[in-house]
Formats: sequence, C-alpha cells, structure tokens
Amino acid sequence: MNDVLHEPTAKPDTPRTAPGKPVLRFLNDWGIVLAILALILFFAMTAPNFLQGTNLVNILRSISIVTIIAIGLTVSLTVNGFDLSVGSTATFASSLVVSFFVWYSLPLGVSIGLALLIALAVALVNILLIVQFKIPDLFATLATMFIFEGVAMTYTGGGSISAGMPRLDGTPTVGMIPESFLTISQAPWIILIMLVVVAVTHVFLNHTRHGRFLYIIGGNPEAAHLTGIRVNRYRAVAYLIAGLLAAVGGILLASQVGSSQINAGSGYLMPAVAAAFIGSSFAGQGKPNALGTLVGACLVGILENGLVMLSVPYYSLNIIKGAVLALALASTYYRFKK
Repeated sequence: MNDVLHEPTAKPDTPRTAPGKPVLRFLNDWGIVLAILALILFFAMTAPNFLQGTNLVNILRSISIVTIIAIGLTVSLTVNGFDLSVGSTATFASSLVVSFFVWYSLPLGVSIGLALLIALAVALVNILLIVQFKIPDLFATLATMFIFEGVAMTYTGGGSISAGMPRLDGTPTVGMIPESFLTISQAPWIILIMLVVVAVTHVFLNHTRHGRFLYIIGGNPEAAHLTGIRVNRYRAVAYLIAGLLAAVGGILLASQVGSSQINAGSGYLMPAVAAAFIGSSFAGQGKPNALGTLVGACLVGILENGLVMLSVPYYSLNIIKGAVLALALASTYYRFKK
C-alpha cells in the first residue's frame, strides 16, 4: 500500500542539479517542522493563551493516545501493511478493562493484563487472515474492524460502563475504578508513557536487526524471503505490536474518560493515520518512522488546539485537518514520483 514510501529517500546530487532543487528538497524534508513553527507563530499572535505552559502540556496530553495508537500503525506500515482495526482494538480494550473493574472487582494489574491479552485477539485474527489466508491487509483489517466493534458492543450491551452500573442481567455491581488507574492518564504520566513508546519503537526500528528486517520486508518481500528473512513471522510481529499499542491506547482512553464508551476508540483511527502518514516524510526519511509519527501527531494536535482557541466550529475542524493531511501526502508522494 505504501510502496512509494519505501523507495530510496534521496538521489545523489549531480552537477546538473537545478538551481532551486536543494531548496525544494530542504522544504520537502523539513516541511512538517516548518509547518509546526508557522502554526505556533500564527496561533501565538492570534490566541493570547496559546503559549501558556498549561496549554502546551494540554496539547501533549491530548496527542498522547493518538500517538501511541499511531506508533502501532506505523509498525504495521513498515511491512507495507495497514491496520484499520486499531480503533476497534482500542474500543475493545477500553470496554474490557472497565468491565473488569466494575463488574468483577478485579485488581488493577490483573484487569490491565487481562484486557491487553484479550484485546490481542484482534491482532491474532488479523495475522490469520493476512499471513495465512493471504487476504490483502486493507480488506482483512476492515473486516476485523467491524467484527470487534460488534464484539465490544455486544459485550457491553450496546451501552457505556461506569462505576455503579449493574451488569447486563441486572445484577448490582460494587466494583470501583481505582484512583491509581485514573491517574495514569494525567500529566505527566501519560506524556511519559507516550515518549517511552516512541523512544522504544524508534530504537527497535532503526537500531536493531529485527527492526531493519521489517523495513526490508516492506520494501521488497520477495528479496527479503530470498535472503532468508522469515517474512511471515515478522509480518505477524508487526501486527501484534500494532494491536498491543492500540490496546494500550484504549486502556489509557478508559482511564482518561473514567468509563467505557461505545466506539470510543474509532475516533482515534483517522488522527492516527494522519500522524503516521504525515510523519513518513519527516527529515526526508520517506518511510514510516516513530519520530516522524510523533511530529505528525504534534502537527495535528497543535492545529486542533489552536483552531479551538480561535473558536472555529468543531464541525469545521475536519475540513482543515483533512486539507493538512492531503497537502502532506501530496508533498511526500510528489517527491518520490519525481
């Protein structure tokens, strides 16, 4: 799906290089950073409270869940895959962890661990469909997106779950959501979790043999297979990581909201896609990468925060965010088509 992104990132300069080409290349490589700086400057001049420390922390906190889910999506993109089910996985994990607290009064560690393990069922189904049955990743994850949305809704009875609500059969519940669970979605903890996820993924993809294998598979799976790389195994690992991080995002979402809401994770799918694709052109890498995804999420978060502070109607935000994504993708693909 993203073959273009795995092509060589740059061509060597030659004496016949057009005069303006280095400037265009610089703008292409660092366009995202320049766009963020331009947005900060614009919002600082038009929204007096934009540069206040509390607002900057609020931006980082608001992008944390999107970034974590987008990092998982980024890993799936490295093997030339695309996981549309990350939003459903987040919803599923959110429903599970809250139900364990409220319905079954399970302790914190057990609830989070069980939610992560069960939510990985989405990734296992994806692996079965994509790796074993050879269904194109887009179609397979589209199917699992609907399946696990339905599973989450069926599990919760089509409603939300919060402390004090009875079970589906009417049985009263006495379980409470622990205060320590609600704390992990507060600053600075959720920001630290996001940064750790980004750092670990960056090191894994760029400084380990297994991470480089993922990129090789994404660039040319046949060549990777001929060199002895176990392509199916690494593709399975990529979808497991994507599912795991989507589940982590869902658990953090439940912590942030303090309850389980229907389809709560689906709203994070498109921002995560935007962050992953916008970040692919960061620093001229031309491939999915963790640092670029973080920068892409910052771009989306700053844009959304600034527009809200300027009282732009919420129903118009998607127009501007979609336009930014289109420009970023046009910039990336135009470069590699040249």
